[in-house]
Amino acid sequence: MPLLEVSNLEVRYGDVSALRGISLRVEEGEIVSIVGANGAGKTTLINTLSGLLKPSGGSIRFLGQDITDTEPHDRVPMGIVQVPEGRRLFPLMTVMENLLLGSHAPSARAKREETLGWVFKLLPRLEERKGQIARTLSGGEQQMVAIGRALMSQPKLLMLDEPSLGLAPAIVEQIFDLIRQISREGVTVLLVEQNVHHSLELSHRGYVLEHGSIVLEGTGRELLGNDHVRKAYLGM
Repeated sequence: MPLLEVSNLEVRYGDVSALRGISLRVEEGEIVSIVGANGAGKTTLINTLSGLLKPSGGSIRFLGQDITDTEPHDRVPMGIVQVPEGRRLFPLMTVMENLLLGSHAPSARAKREETLGWVFKLLPRLEERKGQIARTLSGGEQQMVAIGRALMSQPKLLMLDEPSLGLAPAIVEQIFDLIRQISREGVTVLLVEQNVHHSLELSHRGYVLEHGSIVLEGTGRELLGNDHVRKAYLGM
């Protein structure tokens, strides 16, 4: 049984079809990438999986349970947690305060100290900066806080929306190394990214999204070697 199974998902904005017939799966322990150009529907997809958008058709199943109509605040305790594009920190709160907000659900709150120790082990810079106001951090540090906050929710499925956006190349490498490390710790990852090379190199499997539809799927290695991917996204 897949951890996440999406079947024939349809999403509309009024009369405009944003996602058409999306079917995908994420197995426990995988890193799966959704790649594509700006406007392909990647953020619409991840927001629908989070419950922020309601589909007009199709189904979403998590651990075998139909969650198509489940509210966003009920998906987090199930283990579905999103790191949104743009980080969305509380800028006037400290790093520690932002992190603790991630453990709001009762199940996460009960293990807050243990999870915080795990997050600081993964991200020692956050422990060093725990009293610092979030808006004074660098872009890379803010992204680390956003990921750390999500980990405080004890996700079974961590969904990352464009985690490398706007970051310097050296910081991008650090973020992808962190995602690899989180995966090794047993967290399943769904990665939505414009950085096709990095994300497919990192991933067990991937899906290519174009104009609201999945046009290709395969292992990360297969997609990196695909002629269409190489020409359209890698400039080869």
